Amino acid sequence: MSEQASRTLDALRADGRRVTTARRLVVELLARTSEHLSADDLALRIHHAHPEIHLSTVYRTLDSLHEWGHVQHVHQPHGPSFFHLAGAHRHLVCERCGRIRDVPAAEFDALVARSREHYGFELHLAHAALAGRCGNHAQETACTSPTAT
Repeated sequence: MSEQASRTLDALRADGRRVTTARRLVVELLARTSEHLSADDLALRIHHAHPEIHLSTVYRTLDSLHEWGHVQHVHQPHGPSFFHLAGAHRHLVCERCGRIRDVPAAEFDALVARSREHYGFELHLAHAALAGRCGNHAQETACTSPTAT
């Protein structure tokens, strides 16, 4: 088991929560993958390896872990939302090819602080992937319609 999974499970116990089989499996899967897995992806992988764990159990487990702050549910502009263990990175997603890039959260500290200080607004960047264009698509125009002016 990875150190990140152990820390998360220890935090659950410290909060007085039981470490059920479903919770352990979700945490371990999220800790060992660098993929950005949707709820369906997670449920199917866990159910395939452990048929006794029903899909609905995985969905409820994700909801609980998210509510307790151990898992982040990230929305992206196109495609399904995905999940990962709460951590210190944010997401950039290319609106053309869908590539998702992990970026250390500290890269956004100045923006978060400026938003708070100058506008009285607290940004929550962990909940949504920031959309833009990756290096392969950065020079493409936003509108490819031949009638656009």
